[in-house]
Amino acid sequence: MKKDKTNNFDVIIVGTGPSGIFAALTLAEKGRHVLMLEKGLELKNRVCLKKDGWCRNCRPCSVLNGWGGAGAFSDGKLTLTTGFGGVLQDYVGEERTIKLIELVDSIFLSYGAPKKLYGTEEKVIKKLRRQAATAELQLKPALIRHLGTENCYKILARMKASLEEKVQINFRSTVRQIIAENGRVKGVVLENGEAYYAPYVICGPGREGALWLYEEAKRLGLKISSNPVDIGVRVEIPAGVMEHITSKVYESKFIYYSPSFDDKVRTFCMSPHGEVVIENSEGVVTVNGHSYWEKERQTENTNFALLVSKNFTEPFDEPVRYGRNIASLANMLGGGVLVQRLGDLLAGRRSTHERLRRGLVRPTLKEATPGDLSLVLPYRYLCSILEMMKALDVVAPGVYSRHTLLYGVEVKFYSQRLELTPYLETGIKNLFAIGDGAGITRGLVQASASGIHVGEEINRRFNRESGLL
Repeated sequence: MKKDKTNNFDVIIVGTGPSGIFAALTLAEKGRHVLMLEKGLELKNRVCLKKDGWCRNCRPCSVLNGWGGAGAFSDGKLTLTTGFGGVLQDYVGEERTIKLIELVDSIFLSYGAPKKLYGTEEKVIKKLRRQAATAELQLKPALIRHLGTENCYKILARMKASLEEKVQINFRSTVRQIIAENGRVKGVVLENGEAYYAPYVICGPGREGALWLYEEAKRLGLKISSNPVDIGVRVEIPAGVMEHITSKVYESKFIYYSPSFDDKVRTFCMSPHGEVVIENSEGVVTVNGHSYWEKERQTENTNFALLVSKNFTEPFDEPVRYGRNIASLANMLGGGVLVQRLGDLLAGRRSTHERLRRGLVRPTLKEATPGDLSLVLPYRYLCSILEMMKALDVVAPGVYSRHTLLYGVEVKFYSQRLELTPYLETGIKNLFAIGDGAGITRGLVQASASGIHVGEEINRRFNRESGLL
């Protein structure tokens, strides 16, 4: 690691998730003096310390924090489209976003990403879209490159190895505040009171840091708008139920508008032959899914999220807190994640260990507590999810089986958007916000793309200041 005796740098990057890493790669290529600050641990030290299957509520959670961010232990799906995965195109334009996505993909390939692409069979996709339309579902096709959880880890390790001799990376360094004077950023202050200074600061705190960024934005007087609140469940079914879809497109993005409330419901993060996992966001336990590239590590189940996107009107302006409160109800009732058979939910009863044992789907998240999700999720969310599952059953018979498992709650903490320029610059000069935590991206590719975009802009400004432009 490149050390520096002073606390002065060219650029400070808050967070070492994909957005921060790709910003650092872009800046290091031009020799910028960069400091990366991460409240979590190095990749090799990111070990979940849960005991007997139970989350120990570590602060910070090593599943979500550390080198690579929450994506380090995801199954690494690279969604190579502007159709979903964020709204970066709203800021930088469609053409620029496409070029950035292509660049992100090429960089992942250079660090060892598998060459196989899903979603290339046009005839299959056309047939699936026609089937989906009969159930009032919209299938949004995309090219998908699946890294696999194990490959994601290896690629991130290679990226760190390429950066650690070029930039300074400080772990266990939680940023408390951003320093700004006279409308210009000056640096950051850590929780321990230590200050670092730079003319440019990039905030890429990820979903885990979304609430911190929201609070800082309010303190600094930055303009914020709310994204839809995404709350739902993770569905687990036998892998064969969706094999005809996942074997061809891997990540099937279905969108549905519920008849009862006209709420948007979407599938998210499909994990074929995967496993359901827990995440701990500042003491609030939620659920997610992983899948592996190696056959021997794959399971007999497939899981995916069903998320209801709800826009709220003024005076409501705290979508992250709302999502955390919903998830906290599940934690209160079950000590963590709840799991319920669909049949039990429809029958108005809680699931039990005995009922789960009689089921045809064996839960991959063993520590989930059998319970009743109707005591957690608001009625309109639950109603919209069930209507979506009925529609999916038309495309993939077996989804709406009484043996299907529902885990709750799944919440995506990226529900605020800072007012940013096309360079992703805030109202404070040279303070940039990138990635999921800023509410502009929702996945690895667009988060990485936002890092490159800001890195290139800072390089241009340095060149302009030095007279090279």
